[in-house]
Amino acid sequence: MFIEQPPLLYRLLFPEAIWRIKRRGKKMVYLTFDDGPIPEETPWVLDLLDSYGIKATFFMVGDNVRRHPHLLEEVKRRGHSYGNHTMHHLQGIKESTPRYLRDITEAASLIDSSLFRPPHGIIYPSQARLIKHHYNIVMYDLVTRDYSKHLTGEEVLENVKRYARNGSIIVFHDSLKAHTNMRYALPKAIEWLRDQGYEFATLPM
Repeated sequence: MFIEQPPLLYRLLFPEAIWRIKRRGKKMVYLTFDDGPIPEETPWVLDLLDSYGIKATFFMVGDNVRRHPHLLEEVKRRGHSYGNHTMHHLQGIKESTPRYLRDITEAASLIDSSLFRPPHGIIYPSQARLIKHHYNIVMYDLVTRDYSKHLTGEEVLENVKRYARNGSIIVFHDSLKAHTNMRYALPKAIEWLRDQGYEFATLPM
């Protein structure tokens, strides 16, 4: 559970971050996609979302945007929101703070967004305090773990069914590692969430 739904103690280490959007009234979830955009996966996700009439938020690696700028434009054209996921998918705790901030700034030259999500959700609290001056830090309420080679698509879907709740920010990945599990679980998760009465929204930039 520590990975799929971060516990309260971990969330309290990062009061600057958005983990879940608490709502009253209608049930809402926020689908997000990390690590793209890439031509092998992102267009498939966009087409699927279109087929359901759903908008989502894409946290993009700057180096992928550099190589595939048309995919960022396609995400924009289709009405989705998007955010910065560093230039080279760096984990904050493995880098010096100056290098980490430079990597975010480099990505920002390609990704014009006030949203930032740290890769793996792993940074030092001191880094988060600095980043907060320039970005809204978006963490997550539910990580599907679609990227894991130790899980099946069915188990990824079960993570959604077990941990999704009103206001959840849900993480899938438009990446090669997630290819099989994501393509199995995402449409079934959307259908299950709809059957439970959830609507879908983007995170405001």
